[in-house]
Amino acid sequence: MNKTGSISKRERNLIVIIIIVGSFLTSLNQTVLTSALPTIMKDFNIDANIGQWLTTVYLLILGVIIPTTAFLVNKISTRKLYISALGLFLLGCIFSICAKNISVMIISRIIQAIGAGVLAQLVQVVILNLYPKENRGKAMGIYGLTVGFAPAVGPTFSGFIIDFSGWRSLFYMLAIISLLDIIVAIFALKNVGETNDDNKLDIISVILSTLGFGGILIGASNQGSYGWESRLTYIPLIVGIMSIICFTLRQIKIKNPLLELEVFKSRDFTVSTILICIAYAAMMSATILLSIYIQSLRGYSAVTSGLVMLPGSFLFAILSPVTGRLLDKYGPRVLCILGMISFGVGTFTFSYLGENTSLIYVTIMFCLRMLGLVAIWSPLTTWGINSLEKEYISHGIAINNTLRQVSGAIGSAILITLMTNAAKSSNVNSHVAASIHGMNVSFRIAGILIAIGLVGIILYIKDEKVEEEYNISNIIQEEA
Repeated sequence: MNKTGSISKRERNLIVIIIIVGSFLTSLNQTVLTSALPTIMKDFNIDANIGQWLTTVYLLILGVIIPTTAFLVNKISTRKLYISALGLFLLGCIFSICAKNISVMIISRIIQAIGAGVLAQLVQVVILNLYPKENRGKAMGIYGLTVGFAPAVGPTFSGFIIDFSGWRSLFYMLAIISLLDIIVAIFALKNVGETNDDNKLDIISVILSTLGFGGILIGASNQGSYGWESRLTYIPLIVGIMSIICFTLRQIKIKNPLLELEVFKSRDFTVSTILICIAYAAMMSATILLSIYIQSLRGYSAVTSGLVMLPGSFLFAILSPVTGRLLDKYGPRVLCILGMISFGVGTFTFSYLGENTSLIYVTIMFCLRMLGLVAIWSPLTTWGINSLEKEYISHGIAINNTLRQVSGAIGSAILITLMTNAAKSSNVNSHVAASIHGMNVSFRIAGILIAIGLVGIILYIKDEKVEEEYNISNIIQEEA
């Protein structure tokens, strides 16, 4: 058994720094490949249909690993699990550096995804176990700063690195930082939370979750390339949906479920998860649509596209700790209402894009969207997790992140399909004008989705009553 009670404030800060480095690396790893993919395809002499598997297989493995992480967190000590996961990530980076063909490169991405999937969950579980409920907003804000900063700098930074020294240098950088963090973790990382040696892994549940979440992610990803009518799209989706149904029924029946669905008995957690899925679906689809608009329809470069979104991403990263502190002090209700309004207004404004819309306007509106997103992301997650008992935190985080991934993939697929259909049904002769019309329709639908989320926040999000005396003592301790 490992407990957190004996951990001092200095040790807590050191633990957070160590695990945040791992979180930053895994977040950065997802975004740097976006800029590197064209160069990798050229080096290995492959087309886009093969190259896209470097991202698809990564999503697939994340869909497989995330549901099993709750079991791993409860079974293996923090120190062993963190070092092992980061070690796998390091091994995957080494495989990427040495890859001579696409097959080895895909294997390297699989290994990286296994480590990254565990690390993404473990970091959140550790942070939430280290801090009391009254300070979790600030802690999750720090986490938001990390995962927000990596996507902000990733595409632009990797573009410059690739031009200067090639795509393999990206993985050299990730490998070196991973190795240094592992060395520090070996000597300084302490165990957080409790482990239960009685937990048994249910293999059938693992298989069902793999087929379920993996099938849905693959089907939704393939839709963009092959369409809904393709067998490569609807067969994985059907298998995924049927497997999820069987997985859910099994979790209810067995004694030691892979994912504890008891968390959905908490109304706050259920509401927060649904709202986060709505926000993530709207966010992911809009990011893809804007990239298409700037590059394919307006003819600008990928670097320009990244620079347009860079200020908004920086805004998200910088304000994440601020919203965390506001959550601790005032509660989630007003913060989430204002955030969803800002997110919705920023999204609706994109439904009026034209062939000559200023990129400065696009940049400002994207900043408005990210300003709203930062006000709902961490607060909604923290508010939902705070409603769970401590032993259910790892399960809540795993479920939350899994459903978020799935909603992002499905939301993007549906909204891009709506864009394509609206473009085809328009009476505009110009391909660019028709595509922009379809994009505007898609943004309006995303805006309606966000409006539904706003209604949910107004109806269900309430501020918790915290004893004033406890807050005052907490503030004094933090200032000290």
